[in-house]
Amino acid sequence: MRPRTLLLTLTLICMGTTGYAAEDYQKDAVFLALRDSMHHAFNDGDSARFFPAVNKLEDYLMKQNDLHAYYNQRCNEIVFLMNQQKIFEAYKLARELSMELREKKIDKEMYMAYNMLGHINNYCGNRETAKENWYDVLQMMEEQGYYSNMPPIYMNIVNVALDDNAREADSLLNIAKTIAEKYSPERVFDIETRQTLSYYYRGDIDRFMEGYKAYKEGEKAGKSSVHGRSMEIYHEAVLGNTDKAVQMARESLGDEGRDAITQIYEKAGRWKEAYKALKENTASSDSINNVVLTNSMMGIRSEMMIYEAEMKTSKLRFYLLSSVILFLIMLITGLIYITFSRRRHMKELKRAYEHALESDKMKTAFIQNVSHEVRTPLNIISGFAQVIADPNLDAGGEERKEISKMMQKSANQITGLIDEMLILSLNETSEAVKKEDSVEVNDLLRDFLQENEYNINSDTKLQFETQLADDYTIQTNENMLKSIVNALVDNAAKNTSKGFITLKANADEQNLTLVVEDTGCGIPAKDAERIFERFVKLDAFKAGIGLGLPICRTLAERLGGSVRLDTTYQGGARFVVTIPLA
Repeated sequence: MRPRTLLLTLTLICMGTTGYAAEDYQKDAVFLALRDSMHHAFNDGDSARFFPAVNKLEDYLMKQNDLHAYYNQRCNEIVFLMNQQKIFEAYKLARELSMELREKKIDKEMYMAYNMLGHINNYCGNRETAKENWYDVLQMMEEQGYYSNMPPIYMNIVNVALDDNAREADSLLNIAKTIAEKYSPERVFDIETRQTLSYYYRGDIDRFMEGYKAYKEGEKAGKSSVHGRSMEIYHEAVLGNTDKAVQMARESLGDEGRDAITQIYEKAGRWKEAYKALKENTASSDSINNVVLTNSMMGIRSEMMIYEAEMKTSKLRFYLLSSVILFLIMLITGLIYITFSRRRHMKELKRAYEHALESDKMKTAFIQNVSHEVRTPLNIISGFAQVIADPNLDAGGEERKEISKMMQKSANQITGLIDEMLILSLNETSEAVKKEDSVEVNDLLRDFLQENEYNINSDTKLQFETQLADDYTIQTNENMLKSIVNALVDNAAKNTSKGFITLKANADEQNLTLVVEDTGCGIPAKDAERIFERFVKLDAFKAGIGLGLPICRTLAERLGGSVRLDTTYQGGARFVVTIPLA
């Protein structure tokens, strides 16, 4: 499900759950006027009207002491921003909502924040993280007894899981149906219709036709489904009326129809049209992404230009290769020429189609991991720059010093992010590492800790323990060794709010061993290898884009060594780095 489809579903869910409890005040004329004013502004996408309207409604709900309805409206703010493609701002509101609910210990409504994070992660391409968010939502809903609202959450997970795990999607649909039959029977027909659509996606035409027949019988009985138009379109496609199905998708599904058209052409084996439809869909998504990125980070445009240039280069190579193949095939006579030409051409089109899909996924993953991490420090620098520029500013030396320190810290965060990407790019090469630096290990580590002590939380103590003599020296690459230590200490600092971070050093005849221990939140043993994958963050609210530990491992391996998480360590995390001396 692409972002625009997701946003429509999200809007319906949030608007539908507003005023979950049937309170007496909901019949009050004041409430109805405030609610309708907010609804109209929401549907019109008018920011100038929506935010004042929703804030007035929130104030009213707080006076009525209806926290459930109040936090539903807070979710509507997030949905509105997503519809406006202001994803970074939506993420900030979702994070603030989660922190507020946690600080006030309002566990009953905590599922709302996680639901919003699930939709934001899904919008940005973080499919697995979105699923984790929604599974957390289901657990919270079950604990608080919100059974009637659980089926839509299951459907969100189905939309993510359907492409990757059809069996999981079937299981989730069955669970959603069982819950709906007991707590919200009006949702059952929608779930059954969605199950029928999944049969079409996976190519099970017989079961699709059985489900379509049941759908039509339900329709005669007066039932309706939000998936009804899709059912009719895919039914025409199954009957072989591909062009009619495509026309219906264009006329009745709007933006969502682009996905349907690609599916229809793909199932019909018309790869050329499928490839063209995918290109149009990708172009539309790129347009949305450009708006989102403009709102989040202007500098990312250069990356998009590089991507477009690479796409053009790939296209030229593809056309050149097709021309050469066509020239060779033209030398073959008769039936062999016709058969071989068709097979080869279809194969190349399908490969290009699959490559375009993969490129789109990689681009989305890169964008969503980088954009919001740059936005925050840029906002800090911009904000304090405006404060300093104010001629009426009356600030003492200490206050100015603190402002300068925060601006410098934010600039260092951006520089560190760029450095991480550059280091990872420069070290993905087969070129041999130069180990020409004679390094006194203790001096190097002491200097490093002294330089980085200001980056550590004030309640955290930075310690150094060594079993090496002060004149102990190794021949290695000093910059790589510093980068390894920096990545591990920085990771420990992000996850340790109180206690200590200890850097240890020792050696034997074959290896230098460095250990970084902390008293932070720790890492589950099941994630011991996953944390070394790119863009992986176990806590979505921590700073960074998930490149520190992958860089650390890459550098260690380039020096001939290794880095691992010691899963036996308790009370925090311990990383062990081994660097060979030879």
